[in-house]
Formats: sequence, C-alpha cells, structure tokens
Amino acid sequence: MLRKTLTTLAMALVLPLSAPGPAWADSSDPTVDEMMQQVEWLQVQMSSLLQQIEGLKEESSEAATKADDAAGMAADLEERTAYLEDDVEDLDDRLMGPERHTALDRVEFSGDFRVQAHSIDAEFDDWVDGLGVQGDIVNTLFYFGGTGNLPQDFDQVDDFIRSNYSDYQYFTDNLTFDELKQAVDGLGQMLPPEQLEGFMQALGQKNFQKGYDVDNDIVYTSRLRLQMNAPVAEDVKFAGRLGMYKVWGNSTNAQVFNGQPTTIAWDGTTVGVPNSDILRVERAYFDWTNIGGLPVYASAGRRPSTGGAPLNFREDEPRGGTPLGSLINYQFDGITLGWHIMEESTLRFCYGIGYESDWGNGSELKKPSDRLDDAAFYGFNWDVWNTDDMFIQATVARAKDVTDGFNGLVVIPVDPLTGQDAPAPAVLRFDPSVQVGDIDLASAVLIRHDGPFDWFISGNYMESDPTNDTGVFGGLFTDPFDKPQSQDGHMYYAGLRYNMPNEKTRFGLEFNHGSKYWFNFALAEDDFLGAKTSVRGDVWEAYVTHRIRDRFVAKLDYINYQFDYSGSGWLLGAPKKLDNTPALGFPTYDEASKWMLSISARF
Repeated sequence: MLRKTLTTLAMALVLPLSAPGPAWADSSDPTVDEMMQQVEWLQVQMSSLLQQIEGLKEESSEAATKADDAAGMAADLEERTAYLEDDVEDLDDRLMGPERHTALDRVEFSGDFRVQAHSIDAEFDDWVDGLGVQGDIVNTLFYFGGTGNLPQDFDQVDDFIRSNYSDYQYFTDNLTFDELKQAVDGLGQMLPPEQLEGFMQALGQKNFQKGYDVDNDIVYTSRLRLQMNAPVAEDVKFAGRLGMYKVWGNSTNAQVFNGQPTTIAWDGTTVGVPNSDILRVERAYFDWTNIGGLPVYASAGRRPSTGGAPLNFREDEPRGGTPLGSLINYQFDGITLGWHIMEESTLRFCYGIGYESDWGNGSELKKPSDRLDDAAFYGFNWDVWNTDDMFIQATVARAKDVTDGFNGLVVIPVDPLTGQDAPAPAVLRFDPSVQVGDIDLASAVLIRHDGPFDWFISGNYMESDPTNDTGVFGGLFTDPFDKPQSQDGHMYYAGLRYNMPNEKTRFGLEFNHGSKYWFNFALAEDDFLGAKTSVRGDVWEAYVTHRIRDRFVAKLDYINYQFDYSGSGWLLGAPKKLDNTPALGFPTYDEASKWMLSISARF
C-alpha cells in the first residue's frame, strides 16, 4: 500500500515539470527572473509533496504498530492453543484407563474362549429293548380287544394288525398312558402267574439286543463365555455371563434323544451342554449389600449355580458357583439372602424355580384339578470356613413338587407310549405330565492347600419322597407300571492336585463313586460325555494343566467311567444292574473312557 502511494506522488512530482507552465514557459529563451520564479514554484510544489509524504509515513507507522500488535496477539493465541492441545491429549490418556469405563460404558467385560478335542471309547452291554416290549404289549392289547383271546405267537398279532391297520392307527392315536396302565394291571390280574411269566420271557427274548461299541474317534467343541460386571450404586452391583457352547459342524439347537438326560435341551443346561452357536444368558443378577448398614445382602436373577467347588479344581479356575458343584450344577432363576457371619464365614438362603407350571404350557386349557404345581428349589449354602489355606462348605436343599422332567426341546425317535418309531425326526417341545415327589439333598466338602498340594474330600446324600404318580417315562426312581417307594443314595468324591515349582503346571487325580439310587442336579456339569458326579458306579479322572501364558491354558485329561446301574443322572425309572441284561427304554453305557485336549484363552 505504501509503495503504491509513493509511486503516485512521484508521478505527481514529474507531471508538473512536463506540463505547460505560465506564459513565460512559451518563451524559448527565459530570463533569469523567469527561471527564479520557476524554481520558487517548484520549491512550493516540492514542499507540498514532502508534507504529504510525511503524513503518509505517520499513517504507515501506525499501521505497522497495529500489525506488530496483531502478530503478538496471534503468537499468544498460538501458544494458548498448544497448551489446550496438550491438556486434551493428557485428558484422553487418563480416560483410556478406569475413567474411560466410568465415562463411557460403566460395564467391565472379561471372559474366555475354549477349544476342545475329545476321543471317546464306550460300549453298551446286552440289554432288552424296553420300548420294544411296551410296543408288543400295546399290540397284544389291540389283538385281545379285537379277538377276545391272547395270541399264540407274535406273528398272529402282526397279521391281525395288517388286516385291521386303520383300526390299529385309531387305537394307538387315542391311547393314553392311564389307559395303558389299567390294561397292563388287568392283564396281570387275568393271567395266571406262570402264564404271565412265560409271556414276559417271550417278550424279553423277542426284544433282546446284543451289546456293541459306541466310539467317536474325534469330536471338537468350542465354548465362548463373556463375563459382565457393573457398579450400579455404592452398595449395588450387577453381574452376568453370556455363553455359547457348540460342537463343530452342528448348531441345530436340539439333539436326538438317546436315553441320556443331556440330550434334552433343558432350561438349566442351555450353556453347560453343547447346544448351538447362539449366545445365551447363563447368569444375570444383582447384589445389594450392606442392607441397612448390616452385614446382610440380597441377590435376584439367573443364579451363579454352575461350576461350584470342588469341580473348579480340574479346570484350574476359581470357584464359579455358589452351591457345591457335586450336588447342584444346574442353571436356574431365583433369589439369595446372605449373612456375612464373620470375615471367614457366610450363610445363604437360596430359592429358585425349576418349572413354571402356569405360563406357556397351556394350563388355561386344563381343568384346575389337571394342572401341575410349580417345581421349586430351596435350601441353605454355608461357607463354614473360607481362608487361603482351607475351605469348608455345606449345602442342604430340597427340590419340591418335582415333575417328570422340565420344559425342553428334543427329537424323539420312538413314541415312548406305543413303542413305535416316530413318523419323522421333528423337534418337539417336551412338557412334564405328572408331579413325582420331593427330593432332599445334602453335601459337605473340605478343601485344603498344603504346600504344593491341594486336596479335597466330599460326601453327598440324597433321599426321595415320591407321590404315587408315574408318567410314560416312570415315577421317582420307579418304572412306569410300578408303585413308587422312598429311596436314598450317596456319592463320595475326592481329589488331589500337585502344583509344580514353576507355578504353571499342575497334575491332578480325582475319584468318585455313586450308589444305586444316587441322584444330583448336575446336568450342566462341564463333562462332554455326561456329568461324572451323577454316575452310579466309579469314575477315575487324571489331568494335567499348563499355563503357556498366564491366561493361555492347555489341558490334557483322561476320564474312565464304570457304570454299575442304569439311569445315571435320571430321576425317573428304576435303576437296573447292567450286567444282568436289563430291560431298558434306551441302551446305557456299561463302560466308557474319554481323552480330551483343550486350549483356553482367558481375557
């Protein structure tokens, strides 16, 4: 701007010199006076121009001062901006830690992912197909109803059915279990004992099945668990765990029933037994502590009722559930009221629902006299003594108004009433039909940590109080056509683990034995073949765990099952000695062994 102004002034200075002046300017030979006048005129013009230049210089100086002030302000602003950027970076660094959880999501996630490879060798001993026997009885009743006579042989029955097949279909489609029970009772009263015995022997011979091996050379599983913890208030917190557990190459969500209780998708086993690739809620509950300033607390929701002591030993994990795992290893919904007696001791009262009878079961369509009651669990879990060196816990519980199974999904290959093959492999909703009675359970465990050795011993007891009702699968430890009686059973369980000096490798050995009528609620136990603590017989397990990294754990495991009686894990049906060619609804393992290799990543 200044340069342009000076250029303009210079032009103004030159132009008067070249412009026509006063009259004397036309004279070719100016006089001295005329020249002096011209000089004076030029001096006036020059003075005027100098004054203008000085004025412009003053304006330029003021502009420069303003420019310097603006530059100083810009530098100060730039410095402040740098300070703010440093503060923002520092704040972001701090929020990346615990403050980020508080400010953003308030939920802390952890979990584990596990891959296992199993190799199973098992065998079924000789048995009599009990459902085949029942099917022949149904067919014989149809023959008797149509002819009024007993058949001479089973070929007569088959011929009669073929000749009257539409009537036979109507008969089997409308037959009820109560009608079948009455007919069987009437058949027993009508026939002389010798003839009845001969008839049953003939049925046994017709339905005899030779034992065979049941092997699976390799089967893989994947399990994902996501643990959630969140503070709600000073004395309230939320905890939950989502789980996915599947066999490689299978996500059908329902198994074909093979006689094992884990092949029905119960409410309590949706995460404990391989199911599908669906992420399910295994546990979700809140804890409200220090109620009224007292050492008491309350908790409600889907309970932490799986993975309890001492089952956590062999997984190299902390205690995962409240009740003793040898007694209750089953997901359920309920409440807990706890009292911290002292720092080392806590007493809890627990209550839960195993079967809700009046929702989703069509009970509104039944008469009140035909409806079932809810099946409930309640009892006490007492951490008698809990220190780093010793843990003592006791559990007593009652399963009240137990039904002949709980709601579930399953593919039934055989009609359990008529003994006939199912028309198609369809996924069915299983609903209980009768209330079979009450079950009382009690257990205690002692766990010690002595130097490099960890060991435990556990005693467990069960007693039944049955009703007189039975369903198509039987009554409480009773076959379908027999009268239930009270039974009791026991199981003892012991284990030893050695911790190597490297604090990474652990070797363990465990043994448990269950009696003829032993039963526990352990269907969600983390055993691929079946809950080992439910076995009516002997189980040996040997394992080694090694921490490749602190939270990257490998495990090699071997389990040998020796089954003495049928029905391990079942509360329905009478246990049968397996070496006496028993009549069974489905074949039962006589002996089984399983090798397992796993890798777990815990995060």
